[in-house]
Amino acid sequence: MSRVSRRMFLQTSLAAAATVTIGGTKSSARVMGANDRIRIAVAGLNGRGSAHVGAYLGMKNVEIAYLVDPDKRTYKKHADSIAKKELPAATNLTDIRKALEDKQLNAVSIATPNHWHSLMTIWACEAGKDVYVEKPMSHNIHEGRIAVQMAHKHKRVVQHGTQSRSSQSWEDLAALVKSKKLGKLLVSRGLCYKDGGTGGSTRGDIGTKPTKAPPADLDFNIWLGPAQEQAFHENLVHYRWHWFWDFGNGDMGNQGVHQMDIARWLIPGATWPKSVISFGGRYANGDQGETPNTQVTVMDFGETQLIFETRGLKSAAYRGQGVGNILHFEEGVVAGGKFYPKGKGDGEAIPKVAAEKKIGGDHFANFIDCVRSRDTTKLHAEIELGHVSSGLCHLGHISHKLGKDEAYDPKLGKLSGNEFGTEALERMGAHLKDSGIKFDGKNLRVGRKLDFDVKTERFIKDDEANTLLTRKYRAPFTVPDKV
Repeated sequence: MSRVSRRMFLQTSLAAAATVTIGGTKSSARVMGANDRIRIAVAGLNGRGSAHVGAYLGMKNVEIAYLVDPDKRTYKKHADSIAKKELPAATNLTDIRKALEDKQLNAVSIATPNHWHSLMTIWACEAGKDVYVEKPMSHNIHEGRIAVQMAHKHKRVVQHGTQSRSSQSWEDLAALVKSKKLGKLLVSRGLCYKDGGTGGSTRGDIGTKPTKAPPADLDFNIWLGPAQEQAFHENLVHYRWHWFWDFGNGDMGNQGVHQMDIARWLIPGATWPKSVISFGGRYANGDQGETPNTQVTVMDFGETQLIFETRGLKSAAYRGQGVGNILHFEEGVVAGGKFYPKGKGDGEAIPKVAAEKKIGGDHFANFIDCVRSRDTTKLHAEIELGHVSSGLCHLGHISHKLGKDEAYDPKLGKLSGNEFGTEALERMGAHLKDSGIKFDGKNLRVGRKLDFDVKTERFIKDDEANTLLTRKYRAPFTVPDKV
């Protein structure tokens, strides 16, 4: 990849449109009053996009100026919602680049597939627009860092869609960890147990769909965006793209990034881990999907381990949690809003430690407030936070991709002496057998243990792993090497 200058940006990324100067107006950086109308383009209208449209429709002096999606079939229900509110009709577009030409547009709200998140954020920041970007904010670590740098360079307000960052209860729990009232935090555990079922489900066995011509109302070239040219099939549009590496990041980077963000948040001062290793695989009868639907990822943060468990097959809860977070302290376990002291079966109230920082309220409203004030310090999930928490999901998958299918005894080998990691693997094996999977330890993908340099955001002495920090982009949908 070569560095993309502004001139190249205009020549390539706007090749399909009239050549115009992309840039914010002088007013785009001024403090806005409560009566100033904020005009937003919502990009990505299926699934999570409905929440974006609904949130902004409920806000005073916020206008949805553009509905953007390469699938024209997604427009009508949102246009109808706008009409019911007797608000100005939005312009429907398949290509975000046309909306970015509008100098009166203030912000872009991104709910596209993952592989578009960073590039669209980069384009919007270059065009002088603020951004709300869904989780994960990146498809790989390189483009996430470029998006962060672009946001800071252009002084843009960028909020990441990890809504738990607007919850005071998690902030108070982080304060409890810091207080060490329960001793050291040994493990911060994130769980993403979501039942995918079988027979064409969203998370289990999705089957195999034949390649065919895209629907007439779908601009598949725009939908592919940064991904390489490939044939259309119905397991991509709309939801199951999550399970294909070109577009998604598995469930750890889908639902799981919320719990990953919380797990990291609760480790005092945590950014990147010293090392990462992943175990698991895709157990779905040889379906078309690619990402693991059963996975245990172990990260070393020094005093604390972060262990993340992903399950896409029917599973019993662990300590009452299916999708959630569990904290293992020296003095006991916090799970489901209770504290379970060591040696006692009954849960009790969690010791209260009030956090100095007070947060709360609606995540979208927090974004709009910061768009008006231009105060990025008040963002509950500023882009840097999103970059790192999304990046932890990518680290786990890189270990997985570089692993080998082999027999593995969880009591031996690379997790020898790791009580918590071993226990997670033993439960994973039992879960697969309970799910009817012929799991005998010979079809377990044992990931490569990777050491990570926190300062450079690169792996230590592993060129093969470092190549997976980015991807091969398809022109003109290219993320630059540098800002």
